[in-house]
Parts: sequence; C-alpha cells; structure tokens
Amino acid sequence: MLHCLAQELNQALEGTTPGQLMSDFGRRMYFPKGIIAQSNEAKQLGKVANATIGMTVHEGKPVMLPCIQKQTPDLTPQELVAYAPTAGNPDLRNLWKEKLIQKNPSLKGKNFSLPVVVPGLTAGLSYLCDLFLDTDQVLLAGDPSWDNYVLMTQRRQASYHQFNLFTGMGLDHGFSVANLRAALDTYAVDGRICLLLNFPQNPSGYSPTKEEAAGICQTIKEVAEKGCKIMVWCDDAYFGLDYEENIEQESLFAYLADIHENVFVAKIDGPTKEDFVWGFRCGFITFAGKGLTNQHYDALVTKLMGDIRSSVSCCSTPPQSILLRAFKEPTLEAEKKAYRDMLEERYHKVRAFLETKREHPVLQPMPFNSGYFMSLHCNGVNAEELRQHLLNEKGIGTVSIDEKTLRVAFSSIDVELIHQVYEAIYTTADELAKR
Repeated sequence: MLHCLAQELNQALEGTTPGQLMSDFGRRMYFPKGIIAQSNEAKQLGKVANATIGMTVHEGKPVMLPCIQKQTPDLTPQELVAYAPTAGNPDLRNLWKEKLIQKNPSLKGKNFSLPVVVPGLTAGLSYLCDLFLDTDQVLLAGDPSWDNYVLMTQRRQASYHQFNLFTGMGLDHGFSVANLRAALDTYAVDGRICLLLNFPQNPSGYSPTKEEAAGICQTIKEVAEKGCKIMVWCDDAYFGLDYEENIEQESLFAYLADIHENVFVAKIDGPTKEDFVWGFRCGFITFAGKGLTNQHYDALVTKLMGDIRSSVSCCSTPPQSILLRAFKEPTLEAEKKAYRDMLEERYHKVRAFLETKREHPVLQPMPFNSGYFMSLHCNGVNAEELRQHLLNEKGIGTVSIDEKTLRVAFSSIDVELIHQVYEAIYTTADELAKR
C-alpha cells in the first residue's frame, strides 16, 4: 500500500504530464516527516535547545577539528562540516536559478522549478531513472553515447535505444533531425517516452546549430501534438563550451519549458565542467512543463528529495559553500574565460589537423564543434584494438566507446602535443588496417 504522503504527492500531480510519466518507484516515493522535517521545525522553534540532529554542537555551532579548520580557514563550521538541507543550500539553489536565466534568456518569465542539488550529474540522471523509468520502458538517446547511460537504465531494468545522431561521418555533417523523428515514431509506441539529449555531446563533442536546435524542438512538439507524453532529459554537463558561432547558445530546456502540455523536461547541469570543479560532485536538477504550477513543482521536488534522502541523505556541504562564495566573486567569468579559451585553442588545433586527413580511408571524424571530446569512426579496424596499440606501443590513452568509435579528449592534451598525438593515432590506424 502507498504511504499516505506518497498518495498526497500523487494527487497533487494527478492529470499532469509528469504525473502520468512517473514510474512505479516514483509514485511510491515521498519525503518523510521524520528526523529531517522535525529538525527543520526545531531550527525555527527550538529556542532553548535543539536536540534533533545528529551533530556535535557547542554553543550553538557545529564543532570542528582544528586540523580540518586550518585546511580551509575562511569557511565557518556551518559552511564546512554541518549537514546541508536535503534539497541543497537554499541560497545556492536560488543563485543557480538566477544564473540559468542569465545564461538562457528565453527562460525569462517562464515558470520552472527551483533547482535541487544532487551529488553529481550522474546521480541526477540516476534519480530521473528512478522516478520516471519503469521496467521495460524506453530511454532514447543518440548514438554514439556515454557508456554510463545504459548502465543507469540497467538499474531500473529499462530498455535503452539509440538513434543515429548524425547525417553522416565527417566534418561537414551535423545532427539528424530526421533520425530523431523516426526514432520517436518507432519507440513511443505506448504513448510515452523519455528522450535524453546531451549537448555538447559526450563522446562526439557536438552541439546543434541554431537551425538544428529549432528542428529538434519542432519535432518534439509535433510528436507531442499527436498525444504522446514526452519527457526530455537535457544533460547539459558541458554547457557553454562552444567553439563555433552558429551553435545554439541556449539549452534546449529553455525552449522546451513551455512548448506543449505533453512535454515535460528536466535539466541536469552543474558546475562540474562549467566551472572546472570535477571532483566537487555537485549538480542540479530543474523541472519545467507547460501548465505546471508551483504546487506541481513542489510535489516533484519533494519526490526527488525522497530519492535523495533514501540514497545519500544529503549532498556534501563544502562544495556548496565554496561554490556559493565563488559565484559571487567579480573575477569568476574572466577566470572561466581563460580556461575556455585554452580549450578552444586546442579544438581549433585538432580541427586544423583533421582538415589534412579529409580523405583518410580508415578514420573519419564525427562532427564536433564544442565540449571536451571528439570521436573518430573506424573503418576496417577495431576501435578497441586501436586503443590497445596506442596505449601499449605509443603510450597514448584514448577510449573505445564501441567497436567502431574511438574517443579522444582534447581537453586533457596540451596544445603542443596535439599534432603528435593525432599523428600517432592515424599512423597506428594505417598500420592495423594493412595487417
């Protein structure tokens, strides 16, 4: 039997697209009125003493070992060692929402949820799997794709299907809106589907042009107009790392937020790549949908909080505190630009090398224009065999995504090494093809 709190949340979402898309796990999820909720009440009313939370407190503040304090002397005990709220530091959540509007002007005036802090973008995607994927339901994504996507669907015993992301191999091709439409028509057979869009894409390093982005949104709208309930997951891990002028600058989340009543969208993003803090494991989930009210968003956030509470309890406090301070620094954007410029220089160096290999019979670059990566399509050689030879004979590490796809992270190659690395990749591929 469903818990009464879960029933209340389900009733709040009844008749909405997210309510209809929710998995059995999602329908059963709730946030308990237990220790955390009672502790929050005690913070407001427990003026004499607050004996609710499992922290060691002295004179109203969490205690902290001096050897811990000296590592980060500017952070207070509350910022460093205290528990964070389940949904995250409220000041950080509000600031991130403001930043979303700044980076995506099309969101201005649109109603969307307050972002919820999650322990990394992978965890955020995993929570979406929990709440919106049932056994044998479909998560649709592009091919090639990050290998963790299929692993996360395995946790839910869901089906993972892919559509060919590109119109073809080579630098002159781009995103295939036609392939997306065909895949939606094929897999949305029960009137519902979850679609994962990751831009800049991992492993290809591709972001849609303005024209392609408009085509993607129009396709989703047309499928929704036929009665299909579509949940779009916008994995924006590498947001903002664009290196060509024709790329769509805003997240598709901004355009899909109110595109149709049958479209429900979640944005998974964070400072991990945008702000160069990979090990902080701090991300955000934000919801949007046409016709959804603040009451609906509160219910969705509460269910997400239940998922967080039942897994990690709450996210780490220090990264949230550090980020909140850093986001207020006047030098932040200039400092980020310096590293973005470094990545862009590497991108153009790779691009220039590949221009000299346009007719290469063995390796063809997949379209790429952004992010950290690019991938090579292998003809006549196995990507894993190529990876092994590069690693063992040339001392160069790459990633074989599948038997035909080799991913190269130019983000981690100093610019002066790029020609050497790519020359070795192509030379090795030629040697293997001649065997």
